[in-house]
Amino acid sequence: MKRRLAFALLFVSASSFAAPPTLTPLLDSIAERLAIADQVALSKWDSHKPVEDRAREQDVIASVVAQAPSYTLAPAAAEQFFSAQIEANKLVQYVHLSDWQLQGKAPDDPRPDLVGTIRPQLDQLQKRLLQQLADFTPERTNPQCPQWLAQANHKPQADPLRQLAMIRATAELCIYKH
Repeated sequence: MKRRLAFALLFVSASSFAAPPTLTPLLDSIAERLAIADQVALSKWDSHKPVEDRAREQDVIASVVAQAPSYTLAPAAAEQFFSAQIEANKLVQYVHLSDWQLQGKAPDDPRPDLVGTIRPQLDQLQKRLLQQLADFTPERTNPQCPQWLAQANHKPQADPLRQLAMIRATAELCIYKH
């Protein structure tokens, strides 16, 4: 009997650390958005434009704030989440541009058009991220939320930049109740 009880307690304890099913799709979409940062960096390299694009950032934030209620999200929550996505995206761009400066050239990868191809992809992804954030919102105050993110973001990865960018993109996803 004691053995069964100990096993049951161990199972309950271990399962309490299991992330909810709404976390994985959200993290996958965040990673997809970060992957697009590679293409944005190539575009910025070719055009010699700065990474910082305050007008575009303000447009993105205004858009998510306006759309948030239709996803049953607080506008401030959408703004905070997308501000983190933008900062993580810029981090990836800055690192790539610095690396390419050091090497004296950027990769010979295909260059999709920033305005005609990349931004529409980001706009479409924005809608999915809003829905996935809404789906995950009930879990944001769960005391295990920081543990779920730490486990997800610290899996062995080949690219330390992706790990750092994911940590930045999810840094404010959990809401701490003191």
